[in-house]
Amino acid sequence: MSSPEPIRIQKFLADAGVCSRRAAETLIQEGEVWVNAKVATLGQKIDPANDKVTVSGRSVRPLAQPKVTLAVHKPRGLVCSNDDPHNPDTVFDLLPREFAKHRFFCAGRLDKDSEGLVILTTDGDLANRLMHPRNVVVKRYHVLLEEPFPKARLGKLTRGVTIEDEKLKVEYANLINPSADGSSASIDVHMHHGKKREIRQLFLALGHPVKRLRRYQIGALPLKGIPVRGVKQLAPKGIEALFELPGLTPRISKTKRS
Repeated sequence: MSSPEPIRIQKFLADAGVCSRRAAETLIQEGEVWVNAKVATLGQKIDPANDKVTVSGRSVRPLAQPKVTLAVHKPRGLVCSNDDPHNPDTVFDLLPREFAKHRFFCAGRLDKDSEGLVILTTDGDLANRLMHPRNVVVKRYHVLLEEPFPKARLGKLTRGVTIEDEKLKVEYANLINPSADGSSASIDVHMHHGKKREIRQLFLALGHPVKRLRRYQIGALPLKGIPVRGVKQLAPKGIEALFELPGLTPRISKTKRS
């Protein structure tokens, strides 16, 4: 039997269930990853059968686990992290017992105060596809504000604002059931990137604090039909739906997909 092909250290760590590829790159840059008693380098290839890999001093071995992808209806109050000492209640607590033993990645997080559709997967390659900036994965949100937002200011959301040298923006925004004066506290928002708490920070910068934020769709996969705290295992067709672009908004083009 031939020995396995050499693979990049980032992929090895993701397949072993240590972290996502992007998180692995950070660990490598910080000098936390070693191969055969030497500091690893980005892009380095290893032989999983013979090379000794450690992360923060702990040995890492290949982990054979099935590829499982779940759509989860996250409620408010849970964090999308399994290593946050300040927030013991996590979205991983929602996993059915038969999946609890596996290492899942959260592909596209929601903050503690937000709710809606979250994807958990044991597939490191899939997690990387969903989170990598070069892939256009459209996420759709229902935003409820504390005060009505005027239609005339919708352009500010798509043009964006700059805060501390960082541009915050969405790709699409539209009022839901506007009143006679052309304003509404409910807004439909689409974006395909998304920094931490970006939607909340964007509206706050425009003087409209967010009261409630709910992600209701990723690609062509809707949250509808999954109850709060519910979990649905995705078949291959459902996974591919995450990358579809139905009802394209003006600033999104299929040519951007890779």
